[in-house]
Amino acid sequence: MMEPAGDSVFTAKTPILGQKLYVVIIATVVVVIGVFVLLFIFLRSRSSKRRRIAVRHGSGRLPLVCKEIGEVKKLDHGKGVSEKHKSVFLIADVASGVEIESESKKVSSISNESSTTRSESSSSALSASTDSVGNFGWGRWYNLRELETATNRFSGENVIGEGGYGIVYRGVLHDGSVVAVKNLLNNKGQAEKEFKVEVEAIGKVKHKNLVGLIGYCAEGAQRFLVYEYIDNGNLEQWLHGDVGPVSPLTWEIRMKIAIGTARGLAYLHEGLEPKVVHRDVKSSNILLDRKWNAKVSDFGLAKLLGSEKSHVTTRVMGTFGYVSPDYASTGMLNEANDVYSFGVLLMEIITGRSPVDYSRPPGEMNLIDWFKGLVANRRGEELVDPLISVPPPPRALKRILLVCLRCIDLDANKRPKMGQIVHMLEADEFPYRAVSITS
Repeated sequence: MMEPAGDSVFTAKTPILGQKLYVVIIATVVVVIGVFVLLFIFLRSRSSKRRRIAVRHGSGRLPLVCKEIGEVKKLDHGKGVSEKHKSVFLIADVASGVEIESESKKVSSISNESSTTRSESSSSALSASTDSVGNFGWGRWYNLRELETATNRFSGENVIGEGGYGIVYRGVLHDGSVVAVKNLLNNKGQAEKEFKVEVEAIGKVKHKNLVGLIGYCAEGAQRFLVYEYIDNGNLEQWLHGDVGPVSPLTWEIRMKIAIGTARGLAYLHEGLEPKVVHRDVKSSNILLDRKWNAKVSDFGLAKLLGSEKSHVTTRVMGTFGYVSPDYASTGMLNEANDVYSFGVLLMEIITGRSPVDYSRPPGEMNLIDWFKGLVANRRGEELVDPLISVPPPPRALKRILLVCLRCIDLDANKRPKMGQIVHMLEADEFPYRAVSITS
C-alpha cells in the first residue's frame, strides 16, 4: 500500500546524519528555543547586576547621616570658620568633674565608647564612587581632586582658620566661586561624627543669617565640608582685635549684628522640625559679610530636638563663659541654653569685653557679674564699649540691657524664646518685666 505524499516527505531521510526530515525540524526548533532561553537569562542577569551596581554607587554618594545624632565626647570638637584662634572650651561631667582647654594648657578627654567599627563601615560606604561629581538634592558632592585644586593643594597661604577641629581653607572652584573648605581632622572617628552632625543639622537649611553648607567630600577616612565664603571675618575679631581708637562697629551696626544673630537662632529653634540647638553660640562663630550681616556658623556641636521632647540629656560641651549654669550642672539641653549664650554674646557686643578676662581686676574678670553690678547701681552707661564714638540713646540702651538680663535668668523657664528676643531688639519699646539683678 502506498504512503501519502506528505508523510513520505517528512519521513524521508536527509543528508544530515541520515536523519529523517521531521527529526531535523524538531531538533532545530529545540535548539532555537534553547538559544532564546539562554539569551534571555544572560540579559536578565546582566541587567540585575547593573541595578545592583547603581544602587551601591548611588547610596555611597549620599551623606551617611543618622536620625539621632551620636553623643559628642571629644574635647577638641566643633569649631567654626574663623581666623586662627583657639577658644577656651568647657567640658563638664557630673560624675567626672570639669576639664578645661585653653591656649596655655590642653587637656584631652578620652571617650569610653569606641566607634571604630561604625566609623570604618561609614567610611567605606561614604567613600564609594567619588570619582564623578553630581548634584544630590541640597548640596554637591566634591571629589578630593577638586578641593585640592581649589585650595592650591591646601596651601598654608589659604588657611583662614584652624583649631582642634581641623583647618579651614579659602578655595576658588573651577567656576570662579569662592568657598570655605573645612578639613575635619580624623581623630579617633571625630571627623565622622562632626561630618554627620553638620550635614544632619544644616544640610538643607537656607537662611540669610546662617552660613550655608554648599557641599561635602568623603574619600577614605577624609571628611570635608564646603561652605559659602564670608569675607569680613568674625565678630570676635572686630570686638577684640586691634581696630584702632574708634571701632568701626557703631552702636547701630552692633544692633544689626545682634538682630541678625537672633533671627538665625530663632529659625533654628522655631522654624525647623526637629529644632536645632546650636550649643556653641559665641562671637567667633558669628561671621560677618561686607554689609555687616551676621551669619551663625559652626554646627559641629549642634543637637536635634524633636517637638515631643522638652530637652535632651548630654555630656556638657561648649565654650567657657557662654554655657548656662543649669545645663552645666544637669546636662539637660534645650534651646534655653542657646538663649543664655546669646545673652552673654549681647553683653559682649555692648561692652566689647570677653565673657571671661583674667587680665582685668578681680571684680571685672567675669563679664556677667560686672555687668549685673553696674546695672544694679544704675550705672548702665558705663557698660558701653568706649570704642563706640557715638553712645546709644538712653532708652535704647536700657531696653538692650534688660534683654540681656532676661536672657541670662538663672531660671531657664523664665528666659524668652529667640523669636521674642528678635521682637524685643527690633521694637522701640516693649513691656518690661521686673528683673532681679541678683538672681
